[in-house]
Amino acid sequence: MLGFILTMIIIGAIAGFIARAVVPGRDPMSVPMTILLGIVGSFIGGFLGYLIFGKDAGEGALQPSGIIGAIIGSIIALLVYRATIGKSARARV
Repeated sequence: MLGFILTMIIIGAIAGFIARAVVPGRDPMSVPMTILLGIVGSFIGGFLGYLIFGKDAGEGALQPSGIIGAIIGSIIALLVYRATIGKSARARV
């Protein structure tokens, strides 16, 4: 269990940092938020992989993915995060 948690943190950090580097624009996120972005992206990537390829059906739809799926999922999560934060920031002005 501890190994799974450490793996998720490491893959989350890598995927989060790559997603923030690939998507243009400024993101005032802390390191823990970047790791959380990568972990959420890993589960989004696992869900998309389950929907598209239908593999690992025994594990269910909510599963972590590999590094490529985590990066793709992190990019999607970052774009959704920006869209959500952008709307709330405009509403306050």
